[in-house]
Amino acid sequence: MTADFNGIRFILAFSHEQALARYAQARGEFHREWTYQTILGARLLDVAVPAAGVPCGVALDCADGPDGVVFPPVTGIVPDEAALDADGPERGVW
Repeated sequence: MTADFNGIRFILAFSHEQALARYAQARGEFHREWTYQTILGARLLDVAVPAAGVPCGVALDCADGPDGVVFPPVTGIVPDEAALDADGPERGVW
């Protein structure tokens, strides 16, 4: 599941099923079925982010307000080939 914000795609990730349930409730979609799949965070950052093909970060527990965490697509967070602030002709500045 993804969301775009200011031209950057974010993979929506949840640390546990209750965090996903809070997200579903916030969207008013609590009664539909949501599939929860466990994936290691490192795999999400190292494989899924670069596979997006566009600037991409991760929003963890995004319905939890200040308890949520955003991992932006910058060096040190995502692989260099997917980082916006990495050197390269097609990269921008975060």
